[in-house]
Amino acid sequence: QFLDRMDKPDVESIEGIPPTIAIDQSRPVRTSRSTVGTMTELHDHFKLLFSKIAVLHCRGCDRIVERDTAQSIFSKISTLEEGTAVVLTFPLASSSIAWDDVRNGLRQAGVYRLLVDRAIRELDELDAAPGGADALQVVVDRFGFRSENRKRISDSLEQAFHYGKGRLDLFLPQNDWRREPFSNQVHCPHCNISYRDPVPNLFSFNSPLGACETCRGFGRVIDIDLDLVIPDPGKSLADGAIKPWLNRARRTRRLLDFCDRKKIPTKKPWGELTDRHRGLVIDGDGEFKGIRGWFRRLERRSYRMHVRVLLARYRAYLICPECQGSRLKDVALNYRIDGKNIARVNAMSIGEAQRFFEQLKPAGALDQVASLILNEIRRRLGYLAGVGLEYLTLDRQSRTLSGGELERVDLTTAIGSSLVNTLYVLDEPSIGLHPRDSRRLVEILQRLRANQNTVIVVEHDPEIIKECDHIIDLGPKAGEQGGQVMFAG
Repeated sequence: QFLDRMDKPDVESIEGIPPTIAIDQSRPVRTSRSTVGTMTELHDHFKLLFSKIAVLHCRGCDRIVERDTAQSIFSKISTLEEGTAVVLTFPLASSSIAWDDVRNGLRQAGVYRLLVDRAIRELDELDAAPGGADALQVVVDRFGFRSENRKRISDSLEQAFHYGKGRLDLFLPQNDWRREPFSNQVHCPHCNISYRDPVPNLFSFNSPLGACETCRGFGRVIDIDLDLVIPDPGKSLADGAIKPWLNRARRTRRLLDFCDRKKIPTKKPWGELTDRHRGLVIDGDGEFKGIRGWFRRLERRSYRMHVRVLLARYRAYLICPECQGSRLKDVALNYRIDGKNIARVNAMSIGEAQRFFEQLKPAGALDQVASLILNEIRRRLGYLAGVGLEYLTLDRQSRTLSGGELERVDLTTAIGSSLVNTLYVLDEPSIGLHPRDSRRLVEILQRLRANQNTVIVVEHDPEIIKECDHIIDLGPKAGEQGGQVMFAG
């Protein structure tokens, strides 16, 4: 759609120029969603890795949440001593069903016993639902655990899962009827909290599925900054500690009346008031709406210019109170790899992340799933460290990077993409580099060349110039006095 709009070049033919990528310093990053992790595509690999191998921890009890099977449960109880008595049950919600219907249904399923008050009772003994419990514990089997009975125990576990709709309980009578709940869904049986299967976008702050709903994935919110509202904590309320109310006699009078009713000292410096007293002044109570209530009322009148100016004077970007700057929903932070959630991984410096992923060794089948993703992550982190950026954190906003840092991040992204037969044009990549890092930059450029690419560098650094295969020197001077080829070879 764009080719027809461009002027045709004033040449008959151009040959031998492969697809070209220009990496310069003048490309500003304006969006605050862009981070070092997203620019280098490391974040895309992180979210894929977390969706595949991260371990879910329950938000209620912090236990690991996993799908249980008859085989996995047998493995877990194989630590019991031989002959240990076990009662296998499944929970049945019965509060909305007539007792006679429940009893008849259980008989048809071939189940005749319930666990009631730590005792096994026959169905025929019970004339009504026991104790008005929300869930009945229906006995599927009771046995003395023996490892040679694996088939019989596994069949009973499968049956309990079937009738319990994916949930079952094991009771150990000799251990004070200790209950061990299990579930074959993504569900914590201890807290009765269900979770969804993870997908990559759950771990992305650029997706509505994963982004914190309060800050929309930015990590910060615009709110009233109390340090601007009360700039001098050494002042008392009577002396005008609340700056926007300094020349508002009516508002000050209402504040002092409120303080009198609530026994809040008005002559004491703001910094010496108790947390409770400060909270009452900030959030209000009853008719007095406090500082926040007053600003909320102003926001409803923000169609007026002077009100917008007043609000802007006391607003600031603050860390999101919901996600604490992680940008993600709570459920995404419940997934961990080696004890770290994705927010903690993103908060690492490139050097830390490189060490973390080098030492990460997923076990068993997870290693096969993760090996390709991990190799790519390690490779890209190696490139970033190779150009001297190991001090940058992965969640650092791209627009806060210097020109030299931005160019080197772009360079490692280009290498990480594994393109071949491409022409790269770099505009002074050594700017902002310490002389000791020039050697690293040369190695990166040589790696680009080794991938069957052509690299053109506009450069003045002798160390980089002397590593080139072909040099074109333009001169003899700069600007209008230049433009002649002084040397090519």
